[in-house]
Amino acid sequence: MTEGRLRSGGVVDVHCAGGRVTTLAPPGEVTPPPGAVVVHADGGLVTEPFVDAHLHLDKVRTLPLIGDAALEAYTADGMADSARGIDLARAVKAHYAEETLLPSIREALADGERNGVLHVQAFADVDTAAGLIGVRAVLAARDEFRGRVDVSVVAFPQDGVLRDPGAAELVAEAMALGADVVGGIPWIEATTADQEAHVEWSCSLAARLGRRVAMLTDDAPDPGFDTTRMLAEAMRRHGLEGRGVACHARAVGHYPPDRQTAVLELTRDVGLGLVSDPHTGSVALPVERALALGVAVALGQDDIEDAYYPFGRHNLLEVAFLAAHLLDMRSAPQQEVLVDLVTTSAARVLGLSDYGLRKGGPADLLVHAATRTVDLLARHDPPRAVIRGGRVLG
Repeated sequence: MTEGRLRSGGVVDVHCAGGRVTTLAPPGEVTPPPGAVVVHADGGLVTEPFVDAHLHLDKVRTLPLIGDAALEAYTADGMADSARGIDLARAVKAHYAEETLLPSIREALADGERNGVLHVQAFADVDTAAGLIGVRAVLAARDEFRGRVDVSVVAFPQDGVLRDPGAAELVAEAMALGADVVGGIPWIEATTADQEAHVEWSCSLAARLGRRVAMLTDDAPDPGFDTTRMLAEAMRRHGLEGRGVACHARAVGHYPPDRQTAVLELTRDVGLGLVSDPHTGSVALPVERALALGVAVALGQDDIEDAYYPFGRHNLLEVAFLAAHLLDMRSAPQQEVLVDLVTTSAARVLGLSDYGLRKGGPADLLVHAATRTVDLLARHDPPRAVIRGGRVLG
């Protein structure tokens, strides 16, 4: 790739061989070998690929199957009744069949690929309503896109495990089928004791299998919810430091300052990454406060035309653009942070070790038409070129 503009401002040629970046050099300093494929950036920004740390992939474009009742309950009154929205959304699973889910799942991953999303943490419902249908469909799509898009599949008990007897056994079965991450949603349980038991079950299973854990925590603006802290403490008990993700954690934004600081410092110390999806609800975790305390934070697409969000193109620049408004992050330094939240910081949340635009790093990069970060965010256009392993996709 010639004349790519780094976000730091420098313009470089990026040379790749054997799926790795071999050289970042001033333009024209190194001559490409005969027969090399050359991508001309023409001064456009070059970035790492985008990382979607939270997408409900089995639910993509299922909203028309059940109408707006769940969506209205989830989002109304400042998300005060979000739990009822989740219960209403359960109805969509009566329509689940692997062959009907797969086309939309494929479309979402292909849309993401065109938009430079090459790493996805995909949640797939595993419960007594869905059985293993959703996770089987997502696992099939993961295998189809292997080598182009990395899909990490979360076996997700959407309706809880205490309130949905049998779900825990189905999650274990999904892990045996090939799911990558043990999921959880402890805040949905009926009592504090049940929430604690849910977290303990998930972390115990993850530790036993040697896997990561990813949960939806405190998805309502109620300071009475405390499952983000529960997850962090359970990770420490089970030796899961650096191997956990908490999505939403909206209640943390409503904690008193001292309590908020204590929870965020705990998440940092145990390596619990946080994912915010401010566009899918009217409240969000305190992203900048978490970053200031050293917590790894990402943005995620969360939903695409399902019972929780009626829009979405699997475009993380669009998500970052929306977050600029919803999180009040508009200054030039904040714009750079927003891009971090869908690239380098998001990679840190998911524990991606082989990531980053550097000599010796993977030859995975995006070439954009925009020459400035403000234009990258404002226009949120697809990249001019998506390069994976040194090969131009598409």
